Amino acid sequence: MEIDLKKLNSGDRRTLAKAITLVESTLREDQEKAQALLLEISKKPSRSSIRIGITGVPGVGKSTFIEQFGLHLINQGHKVAVLAIDPSSPLSGGSILGDKTRMEKLSQLDDSFIRPSPSKCFLGGVAQKTRESILICEAAGYDFIIIETVGVGQSEFEVSSMVDFFAVLMLPNSGDEIQGIKKGILELADLIIVNKSDGEAINASTLAKSQLLSALDFFSHNPKWKTDVISCSSLENKNIDLVLNKILEFEKIFGRSEIEKKRKDQNLNWFHKLINELILEKIYKDQFCKELLETLEKSISNGKETPLSAAEILLTTISIKNNLK
Repeated sequence: MEIDLKKLNSGDRRTLAKAITLVESTLREDQEKAQALLLEISKKPSRSSIRIGITGVPGVGKSTFIEQFGLHLINQGHKVAVLAIDPSSPLSGGSILGDKTRMEKLSQLDDSFIRPSPSKCFLGGVAQKTRESILICEAAGYDFIIIETVGVGQSEFEVSSMVDFFAVLMLPNSGDEIQGIKKGILELADLIIVNKSDGEAINASTLAKSQLLSALDFFSHNPKWKTDVISCSSLENKNIDLVLNKILEFEKIFGRSEIEKKRKDQNLNWFHKLINELILEKIYKDQFCKELLETLEKSISNGKETPLSAAEILLTTISIKNNLK
């Protein structure tokens, strides 16, 4: 699969889709081409963009909110890319990938690009290749990149380490404001949005907003930015503009230089995580390691080794084996 970089830079959506497919491919040949493409992209001056992470419990209305927010951005003259992560089945590995259906109006506009990807049970509520997909969308000229995660959970903080601005959607009437505090997600949020603040939920929304504002006082945040709580209704298109105002205020306060520094730090963190992933991948593919793993698994099951001692044996044996070569 060959990617025409000129077409990609001109914003050709077909080329953009092909480029993300290339990046997501697990074939060795495709991966080499993908890394070469990303290297070429990185050589060119980066276009001014803002990366936004959107998370929240299932049913909070993430897709509806993102569609309304995306429509508002396009009306303001922006180009919007949505990388929507669908949960994968832990048994079959399959995903529904229905975000283009849920965002029907947004998907029909020329200045939007929606790409659903399976999470493949990757921790953090994001797909494994989301970071690379962000870079490709920016190369295609999209100045707002929105990452929709599969939902809030204990380990689903990964998205906050790849975006400039992190927003958490909360429900007004289900007690999720308290649950969110327990999970510690509020410590990472740059903005909290109480969605579905309409109809009979107005009073509950007001209460939730008050509780969340009080809870935020117990968390430490960046001294330059105070996390706020906004009530909005995606169905009634209420206060969607306030969300954009907050994001633009955030960008103005921190400036491009500080945002770029944050991205560089994020890249270094991602580098170290990739090292761990690649080491594990090589261990599980190596025939010698496979056999040793099976032996150690039996030892753990029989009570002859603890998981920690077995892991140390594995690493020591691999180290000795490599030194002998």
